[in-house]
Amino acid sequence: MVTMMWEARAESETMDGLLAWVRGIAVPEISDAPAWQGAEIYRSDDHRVVVIAHFDGPVRDLPEPPTDLVARPPHAWTFTRVE
Repeated sequence: MVTMMWEARAESETMDGLLAWVRGIAVPEISDAPAWQGAEIYRSDDHRVVVIAHFDGPVRDLPEPPTDLVARPPHAWTFTRVE
């Protein structure tokens, strides 16, 4: 199992838009990957959105969000489970 953690920070006034983009465009775009196992989406009080996506093989990266929705470019990390 491979897990990708993606994090983006929205401007305070664009949080709802970033969350809608993640739910409606970004996660559906990677969910057709052959190795897709599912994802969770989180939000924080300081305007961050985190996606934790699980794959049973090669990871598919989330697309770049519209620049007007984010305060800075998103960050992503890939992890493998330790048994």
